[in-house]
Amino acid sequence: MGMAIDHKAKNSAGALDTPTSVDTEGDVVARAEAAIERIAAARREIGHVIYGQEAVIEHALVAILSGGHALLVGLPGLAKTLLVDTLGTVLGLDDKRVQFTPDLLPADILGSEILEEDENGKRHFRFLKGPVFCQLLMADEINRASPRTQSALLQAMQEKQVTIAGKRYELPHPFHVLATQNPIEQEGTYPLPEAQLDRFLLQIDITYPTLEAERAMLVATTTGKKATASQAISAQELENIQSLVRAMPVGEQVVDGILSLVRSARPSAAGSKGLGVAQAGGDVSAEEGRKDLIWGPGPRAAQALMLGVRARALIDGRFAPSLDDVAALAPAALKHRMAMSFHARAEGQTIEAIIAELVAKL
Repeated sequence: MGMAIDHKAKNSAGALDTPTSVDTEGDVVARAEAAIERIAAARREIGHVIYGQEAVIEHALVAILSGGHALLVGLPGLAKTLLVDTLGTVLGLDDKRVQFTPDLLPADILGSEILEEDENGKRHFRFLKGPVFCQLLMADEINRASPRTQSALLQAMQEKQVTIAGKRYELPHPFHVLATQNPIEQEGTYPLPEAQLDRFLLQIDITYPTLEAERAMLVATTTGKKATASQAISAQELENIQSLVRAMPVGEQVVDGILSLVRSARPSAAGSKGLGVAQAGGDVSAEEGRKDLIWGPGPRAAQALMLGVRARALIDGRFAPSLDDVAALAPAALKHRMAMSFHARAEGQTIEAIIAELVAKL
């Protein structure tokens, strides 16, 4: 590894210290070990409230530890809201929820200026902060709001700041958006534009729980005391872990695998001839592109995977990511960044099948 990074070791109380100096490989290991303990404790606390759904919890943590946002897609009643609320508690984040509706205005999210008059009769404007000024924002049923309101989140998600009446306001740190969406009830909704979809690090599909998980949930939630979760990580520690994720080394094989996967998921018009990337089996030329796609992942998808595989390695108790991490995160990182052609849809192809085919080539 041998690269200079900010130092962060574990203090006598077991907490993660903030970076103070430049250090070496041994400090990466010390920081990673401390982070792994904290993440394991957070997963245990989340498990007290969310039954089963291990992959969903893992992907949600990957998105947050990577410093990104996530789109939760699932039917009503699958604990999407409860998951976000629990994450806010366990990670020590100031969380707020906004129910998106067709009549929701940008000012309802960002805030607005009001005219006030002081005791001397002098009038002035005062900015009232909206719910976006938090550390974890839940945008519930985001596709029910108008495009104008949806776009109000774009600057906040990308730049971690908002502009009101020409003045910029910084958002709290860290800042994450976890948006939810119902996959079946599309009447009266506004599909998210590609530009906003690309801002989400991962799309997390939430399915029905297993029989064992649903049995445990049924017994726990209808009898006795309601289960609760406790804080396991502070907001400052979370930011330190996020900086560690960016400092973790990634092997050339993993980097080449990410590039190969992302570039091969682009349509024919976006194919880059002659610019090859190395794969596990040796140097190969990049594919010319797929004719069954009309839109494919851009560089943000590769960035999402580069961050996500590091975070997943930490969650799994490892110090470096592997190609298995790339394969595990590929659907969540690529699905919302791809669109099939009309001909492919008519033939019954699916985005999931295309991604599985590409992953099999890693």
